[in-house]
Amino acid sequence: MTFAVECAFIFIELNPMNAAAIESNSDVFVVVPSYNHAPFIETCLRSIIGQTRSPKKLLVIDDGSKDNSPTIIARVLKDCPFDSELIVRENRGLCRTLNQAFELSTGKYFAYIGSDDYWLDRFIERRVELLEGRPNAALGYGHAYFVDENGREYDSTAEYISTWGNYPDRDPRKMLLRGIAPVSSTLFYRRSALEVVSWNEDSRLEDYELYLKMMQVGEFAFDPAILSAWRQHGYNTSGDTLLMLDEVIAAQERNFDILGLTRDELAVIQTETKYRYARELLQNGRKGPALGLAAANWRGAPGSVDLLRFGFRMLIPMAAVNAYRRGKRARFSA
Repeated sequence: MTFAVECAFIFIELNPMNAAAIESNSDVFVVVPSYNHAPFIETCLRSIIGQTRSPKKLLVIDDGSKDNSPTIIARVLKDCPFDSELIVRENRGLCRTLNQAFELSTGKYFAYIGSDDYWLDRFIERRVELLEGRPNAALGYGHAYFVDENGREYDSTAEYISTWGNYPDRDPRKMLLRGIAPVSSTLFYRRSALEVVSWNEDSRLEDYELYLKMMQVGEFAFDPAILSAWRQHGYNTSGDTLLMLDEVIAAQERNFDILGLTRDELAVIQTETKYRYARELLQNGRKGPALGLAAANWRGAPGSVDLLRFGFRMLIPMAAVNAYRRGKRARFSA
């Protein structure tokens, strides 16, 4: 059977478990949902293989990639020293892929990472230590590097603590209600917590709604160390700001009963969220949509000074903004 002839469902057992692996690493199950990330998937997989604490198993589900991702995955997993498995099938979407992966998982902890991202070598070790010491935590998370298409680390979420990157420990409610979600490559779940929730298969944004449900299950344990990387490139969903905003608002509406808010309180929070997304659009150079969204939601601004700054930034040419960012990347990489 070849990938070209039969891609409806291919199961490949690439590296059988041995007794020692089961005994020493029976607590962590790692999943990589793969889709059209051939340039990045090897880096992702080798970051898992090279962990200081190996997982019990690595499951890769290729969700109908049109590139040669399955071939690369099969080649790299031959070097995996612990149990690994590749499933290649037709496209079903990320949320369905994650639900399938969780049904196939075992162990105490569950983690997944997108096929374009990667972990630093102590990620699993540190996350296990974090949750072992926090029995009331449903998950652990932290900061992440921003990485470009060429693998250069040029920034991190820790640089934005004064704005959206001020991630809380224990109670995530305020953060989530503002439409801010942890970076998915930093997440590490207690499997028993995931057993009472699931990914919404009708959502185009896999993580935000899950986090709203997870905050009812347990604490969010925060580790300030940077242990993972979030790749920024031309075709990842996180670059579509308006899609993300629509999904955040829709998820809040679907889960209104668990938010603990009145309709008026939620309306105020959503206005603030829309204004913050307008600022993000402006930062990305999309001045037209930014202006329209800000004009409709100016009451969500933190104050008049922020509105003045918004107006001033509308006047700055993007060429000057991009030059500043290039300089910042160069300083970060130095």
